[in-house]
Amino acid sequence: MFLSPFALIFLVYTAVPAIAALAISVSDLRGTDLRNPLAVNLVGLENYLRLFGDERFLKDLGNTAVFVVVGVPLTMVAGFALAVALNTGIRRLRGVFRTVFYAPVVTNVVAIALIWQYAFQADGTVNQALGWLGFAGPGWLTETDLAMPVVILLGVWRNFGTAMVLFLAGLQAVPEEVHEAAALDGAGWWARLIHVTMPLLLPTTLLVSVLLSTFYLQVFDEPYLLTDGGPLGSTESVALYTYRQFGFGEYGLSSAASFIMLALVVLVSAVQFRILRPRT
Repeated sequence: MFLSPFALIFLVYTAVPAIAALAISVSDLRGTDLRNPLAVNLVGLENYLRLFGDERFLKDLGNTAVFVVVGVPLTMVAGFALAVALNTGIRRLRGVFRTVFYAPVVTNVVAIALIWQYAFQADGTVNQALGWLGFAGPGWLTETDLAMPVVILLGVWRNFGTAMVLFLAGLQAVPEEVHEAAALDGAGWWARLIHVTMPLLLPTTLLVSVLLSTFYLQVFDEPYLLTDGGPLGSTESVALYTYRQFGFGEYGLSSAASFIMLALVVLVSAVQFRILRPRT
């Protein structure tokens, strides 16, 4: 009885749409077919084969891989470093610092993207600061080699607060007696961090890693709002590709792309559980 409201919501808004999307992914449904459903045909894996033969989709897969490979470690390192600082180093105004560091997570992403666009324009605040130092600022959002780092940096800035809060909760759950015993055995602060704290944080590390990997594999807001996938598609993700295909009326193709993205999320999560779960 208590589970029935959640079960009903899950069925209506998650399970049924997911099953429908799976059916659409093996059909040739397009926007022009909505008035004549009988014109829709089952095409099997044709949409999936089209995607893997699409150079743009393959490029977007590579861009998404860069988001994950670079963004996840940077976000975890930033979040862990701040968590350690808040747990051991920063005593005064700790609550204020927690709020400040977590603020990007709950701030409206559209407002954030507008500020970042202004900051990284050719005449924005970043290049103005570089000019004061005697350097000529580049086109951060218009050069293919620089746009991706800026987008990843925005993702890290938006998400390190989540990693920080989770790591901080894990650090506070580590028994103080363990650190005291290690200190009595002669272990310094750094040795205790590496050999005591970090092994005990493996369950938290696994959770943070899975959550961040899921986010970066589905990254959409940052490239869409900051660069619109440009320049020349250098920051376009799989999620943004899926969105564009849906907007073009390619419902079957966009559904297939979304299920490929789902498969990537499941695969990456399974690998992380395989590597870290036994050690927790």
